[in-house]
Amino acid sequence: MNDDEPVLMHTEGHILRITLNRPRALNALTHSMVRRIDEALTLAAGDDAVAAVVIDGAGDRGLCAGGDIRSIYEDARAGRRASVDFWRDEYRLNARIARFPKPYVALMDGIVMGGGVGVSAHGDVRIVTERSRVAMPETGIGFVPDVGGTHLLAAAPGELGTHLALTGRAVDAADAILCGLADHFVPSHRLADLTNELSRSEEPAGTTDIVRRYASAAPEGELASHRGWIDDCYAADTVEEIIDRLVNSGLPAAKETAVELLGASPTALKVTLAAVRRAKGLGSLEAVLDQEFRVSCRAFTGHDLVEGVRARIIDKDRTPRWSPAEAGDVTAADVARHFEPLGEQELGLASV
Repeated sequence: MNDDEPVLMHTEGHILRITLNRPRALNALTHSMVRRIDEALTLAAGDDAVAAVVIDGAGDRGLCAGGDIRSIYEDARAGRRASVDFWRDEYRLNARIARFPKPYVALMDGIVMGGGVGVSAHGDVRIVTERSRVAMPETGIGFVPDVGGTHLLAAAPGELGTHLALTGRAVDAADAILCGLADHFVPSHRLADLTNELSRSEEPAGTTDIVRRYASAAPEGELASHRGWIDDCYAADTVEEIIDRLVNSGLPAAKETAVELLGASPTALKVTLAAVRRAKGLGSLEAVLDQEFRVSCRAFTGHDLVEGVRARIIDKDRTPRWSPAEAGDVTAADVARHFEPLGEQELGLASV
């Protein structure tokens, strides 16, 4: 094992340990990392000596902050298509994780965003800690939640998933569990002992029981106390009406949320709302990933993704110039275009 590799893999007893190893980049995913994880799962699935897979991130800041946004920005500006190829393999990996035949244990310690959610929240044993901050923050850069994020958020109670999808807010351990993005809270200082015990277990069926012995109640979250206004405001049919309800709710927290939404990409907000609502009716993760691939490909060729990354990551001036600049100027046709079939370029997971 070479410690300089972006993905470290080694067998510890009866588990395959996968560690994302780009701590300076908060373990952001590259195409080669996605391929490496996929190869590792192929080997683990067929290895009788491996009872479970455990994935974590190097360093002390988080599991994974998402995809390599700078690379996507440079790719889009240059008119290349490498990012589309990356998403194709990434979304296939997300589906594979969800259907992996052995326990897939994700240690969602620290920051877990975007693509980090994709390599963790589709697993069947998802562990958060007191340091966890889980988010799908795409609308802030002119993009739309992907990696199966709209599938997960569409299944959240009430309108909590819509709230998180549109705002891109990060949630703590309790709220991640409430929203169905995680299963168990384990204090970070117990993760090493938990992993050691998992490595000694030969029985895949016993993985969840081991995790439960280390788990405890998460510190109280925030979302449960805000369900009233969240469910009411986000039940509206349009982004404009959602913002109007937030502004007129009379609640400071709701008004603050309206300000957040007014700063995000209007196109991304409208497409995201449509994507989450459509995901509820699609059923399978594979069908939703097919939809997200269409949306991502269309957003990749649009204006707001490049502009959003420029404003937040490249120039860091925090003043994106969205086009259109107002939600009312984003037409139904603009939104619908993101969901149109890609012909021969379709991801095609639902048809496999």
